[in-house]
Amino acid sequence: LHIAILASVLSLVIYWLIRDRYRVGNLNGKHVFITGCDTGLGNSLAKWLDKKGFCVIAACATEKGSQELQSCSSLSLKTVNLNLADSNSIARAVVFVTEQTAGKGLFGLVSNAEGTAPVGPIDWLRIEDFRSVLDVSLLGLIEITLKLLPLLKKAEERVINLINAKGLMAFVGGGYSLSKWGMEAFSDTLQIEMQHFGVKVSIVEHGFFKAEEVNSDITEKYLFKLWNRLTPEIRDSYGEKYLVE
Repeated sequence: LHIAILASVLSLVIYWLIRDRYRVGNLNGKHVFITGCDTGLGNSLAKWLDKKGFCVIAACATEKGSQELQSCSSLSLKTVNLNLADSNSIARAVVFVTEQTAGKGLFGLVSNAEGTAPVGPIDWLRIEDFRSVLDVSLLGLIEITLKLLPLLKKAEERVINLINAKGLMAFVGGGYSLSKWGMEAFSDTLQIEMQHFGVKVSIVEHGFFKAEEVNSDITEKYLFKLWNRLTPEIRDSYGEKYLVE
C-alpha cells in the first residue's frame, strides 16, 4: 500500500514537472490576436491574457464593445474594429496587427466568432440565411487565418479555434452547425500542413455560458420572424402547434 501511495505521489510530481515545462515564459512582447471580443468568451479571454502580461489585440464588432473592453484593461491592450463578413474590414485588421507586432510575428491567433442566427427548420430558410452565418463563423474566420499565417509562421507559434460544442450537434437547421463542422475540418487540415512550419493548431470545444440565455431569446425571436414570412402553404403544412412546441 505504501509503495502504491509513493508511486502515485511520484507520478503526480513528474506530471507537474512536465506540465510546467510547457508553460509560456517571458510574456513581454508576445502578441495575441483574438476575434469576437465584444462579449462572452472572447471578452473574458482578452481580459485574462491582458492581466497575464500578453500584448492583446482584441477585435470587436462594435465601438461600444471596444470602449468597454479598454475601460477595464491595461494600456497595452489594443482593440481593432472587425467585421468578419467584410473582406475590406479583415484587410484593415490584418494591417493593424502587422503594425502592432512590428516584425516580431504573431504569438497567437484565437478565433472566436458566433454567428448564431437565424436558425430554424431547413424548410423555413432561404440561402441568404445560411450565408449570413457562414460568412462570419466560417468563411470570415478562414479568411483572416489565411491572411495572418505569414505572421504566425514567422513566430512559429499557434492558432487556437474556439468552437461551441453545441454547434457540433446538428439538431436544428441553418448555418450554425455547418460553420462549426467546417471549422473542425479546416483546423484539422491546417494542423497537418502547418507542422512543417512549426505552427501549432488547436481546437478548443467549449461548453455553455450564462450569456447563452440571451442567445436563446434571440433565437426565439428569429423563429417567430421566420414563421411570419413563410408562405401560407408551408405554414399550413406545419400548423400553429408546431411553432408552440
